[in-house]
Amino acid sequence: MKYYIIAGEASGDLHGSNLIKALKKQDNQAEFRFWGGDKMAAEAGPAVKHIKDLAFMGFVEVLQHLSTILGNIKFCKADILQYKPDAIIFIDYPGFNLRIAKWAKQQGFKTIYYISPQIWAWKENRVHAIKRDVDLMLTILPFEKAFYKKHNMEVAFVGHPMVPIVQEALEQPLQAFAHEKIIALMPGSRKQEISKMLPIMLSVMPQFPDYQFYLAQAPNMDLAFYEPFLEAYPNNVVIVQHENARLLRQAKAALVTSGTATLETALYQCPQIVCYKANSFSYFIAKKLIKVKYISLANLILDKEAVRELIQTGLNTAELVKTLKLLLFDASTQAQLKQDYQSLWQMLAQENASEKAAQEIFQFLKP
Repeated sequence: MKYYIIAGEASGDLHGSNLIKALKKQDNQAEFRFWGGDKMAAEAGPAVKHIKDLAFMGFVEVLQHLSTILGNIKFCKADILQYKPDAIIFIDYPGFNLRIAKWAKQQGFKTIYYISPQIWAWKENRVHAIKRDVDLMLTILPFEKAFYKKHNMEVAFVGHPMVPIVQEALEQPLQAFAHEKIIALMPGSRKQEISKMLPIMLSVMPQFPDYQFYLAQAPNMDLAFYEPFLEAYPNNVVIVQHENARLLRQAKAALVTSGTATLETALYQCPQIVCYKANSFSYFIAKKLIKVKYISLANLILDKEAVRELIQTGLNTAELVKTLKLLLFDASTQAQLKQDYQSLWQMLAQENASEKAAQEIFQFLKP
């Protein structure tokens, strides 16, 4: 069968690549055309559109790039019509994907959504469009099945795709970095969020002279993009790419931009501080619309603030330093976090999510 897959961010690229691997096992006639990144390209050849040209964060930033986004939507529709896939698989990225899903359903294409948009957090009314436009919804968070059932929609919970990735990594011998005392910096995968978060993360460095700071370079970002931020810290930051597993297994703590990376960090049981700072206007709007108590997936799943969240004005050097000292030096904080991380693992340790998702997709599409 012919699959057209659309992922718009680094996490979607990762999960999309594993889904492609799993679909190949289910369907030996599988053909793929996709929007994604380097990981998906390693499995299915060059992307139609690369994620580095797709990820826009915040209301203001989206407005600034509106002509590009509208152009991409127009191009995507034409590309799908030319390719004529048996199914279109959407991976998160709701602002773009839900528009394409509406059009695709009208055109008679089979529509499958893998990794539900977080409509339980905001824009809950999108559920009506999803019921209308999505033939098969595959969810990855335990509470999402109940959320959709409340809206009279049956979905398939397949488990979280990060769990088997982490599980496999933990089974491998650790190839330790040269430095023993490491603090990881994970400022995100989009230019806007890196520009906001990285300078504040770097500002704590003088308070921790005994630690070496390692910066996780996003797979879709060029090294040159980071250089202006690091000019004030010559030779004090080690930059690594495609090394998240190795880094999070060894780091004593991590400063992490809100997103999938916060869950990844928790599954590796690395103490963390979740960071978020947006354009002031974007944040004002988001605060009015978002209905959940927490912004990190670990806290949402556990329904408690297991990891500290520093948001907007709360994200500053003084708060980062204070919280980081607790993670590094306070035994009771460390013990409680370890217990919470173990609870999280038990809640998410399901089947291999990518394999189960591929099975659901193939069964759904079989004549």
